Amino acid sequence: MTSSLLAFRPHTPSLALSAWHQPTSISQVTFPDPVFYSSKSDHRRLSLSALSTGALRSTSPAYRPSLSELSDESDFETLLSSDDLISICGFGSLLSERSSRSTFPDLLNFRVARLNRFRRVFAHMSPIFFERGIAKPETKEISSLSVEPCEGETLVVTVFEIKKSEIPAFIKREIEFRFLAVLPETLDGKPFDNPAVLCAQYSDDEFLEIRCKGSKDIYFQHFGRWNIDKIWRDDILPCRTYLRHCVLAAKNLGEAAYSNFLDHTYLADRKSTIREYLATTGSGIMQEEPPESLKERYGG
Repeated sequence: MTSSLLAFRPHTPSLALSAWHQPTSISQVTFPDPVFYSSKSDHRRLSLSALSTGALRSTSPAYRPSLSELSDESDFETLLSSDDLISICGFGSLLSERSSRSTFPDLLNFRVARLNRFRRVFAHMSPIFFERGIAKPETKEISSLSVEPCEGETLVVTVFEIKKSEIPAFIKREIEFRFLAVLPETLDGKPFDNPAVLCAQYSDDEFLEIRCKGSKDIYFQHFGRWNIDKIWRDDILPCRTYLRHCVLAAKNLGEAAYSNFLDHTYLADRKSTIREYLATTGSGIMQEEPPESLKERYGG
């Protein structure tokens, strides 16, 4: 990468993601458009009880879950259970209980779930791969996972609970994502009682203007020092070590999770599945061992 990458170019969202950027009313809208609120009082209308209503618990073909964006810590707290726990939805490295516990040592109730109308996409630039020496910018094998709405897709994910006190660290660690409240269900289709937090695709413009308050200096602290001028891209490939880890983690969860990951996870082109990628360009990835210092962290 050259120094020109530090120039900030205008970001034009793709048509597939344009739903995230369209103005919406205060009232809830149905999938795939997320709900945006103009005030705290409006936002809090989507409380735990609202997500657990009979309408949301329907499993009929016409069922369309509403989505709500969580903007700050107080929004997260609206999802707390009576014992001050919040559910987190894992779709990549957090498919691994070992990885999840390395990040959240006190997590509770790690389990497998299903999340409808989302897909995984390797379109996210992650600084951690550069920090750990496993990014390969020369081949563009630098991508991590995110999820985005997609009608007709279903993901096998994990869900677990963390304490209220862990919310600030979670927000800080996943700062470049869009936080959504979603309602997973069991593998046999029974909706959960409580919503979970999902880290979905954000946009570069929103990240700079909202999370970085328009400051390129703040942006640089997060990404610029690694010559990352664009977080969400459609021209990158999975980080090899990370992809192997996620595939192994899914396999450890059972055949349903394994097949789902291979067939419902896409490259940044949003056409090629991971199953296809591993059989062609990415062949050999599953035979590569992580660096010795990362074998436990990226061992599936």
